[in-house]
Amino acid sequence: MSTIEKTVVVDVPVRTAYDQWTQFETFPKFMEGVEQVSQLDATHLHWRADIAGVHREWDAEIVDQTPDERITWRATDGTTNAGTVSFAPEEGALATRVTLRMEFEPEGIVEKVGDALNIVDRRTAGDLDRFKTFIEARGTETGGWRGDVSPGEAGTPPA
Repeated sequence: MSTIEKTVVVDVPVRTAYDQWTQFETFPKFMEGVEQVSQLDATHLHWRADIAGVHREWDAEIVDQTPDERITWRATDGTTNAGTVSFAPEEGALATRVTLRMEFEPEGIVEKVGDALNIVDRRTAGDLDRFKTFIEARGTETGGWRGDVSPGEAGTPPA
C-alpha cells in the first residue's frame, strides 16, 4: 500500500469547505482523471476514473463522517483505496486547513511506475489546489450534507 498526505489552506470558513466536499458529484470539476462520482445513498458512492490511461470503476463507503471535522471512506470493491479528509479552522476561522490522507494499492505496471515516480502524489496536490480555486472562486458551497456517520453504522448496503 502507498500513502499520500497533502494539505491546502482554503480561504473560506470550515463549514463552507466541508459542505462543498460532501458534494461528491462535483469532484470531476477539480479532480484530475475523475470522470464521475455517483452518490448511491448517504454512505455509498460509485466512482469512474481514468488513471494514467487506465479506466477504473469502484464503489466506496463512507465509514466515519463528522460535520466540519472529517470524512473517512474505504473502497468496497474495485480499486483498493481508503482515506480521510479533515477540516480545521485557520486564521481565526476565516480559512480552513484541508488535509487529505489516502492509502491505495497501485494495480498493474502503469500504476506502479506512476506511484514510484510520485505522479499520484503530484496529482493529489493538484486536486487540492484545484479544490481551493473552485471553492474560493464560488465563495459558497454548491450544497451540503450535515449528517453524521459513525463507524458502527458502516457496512449497510446501498438501497
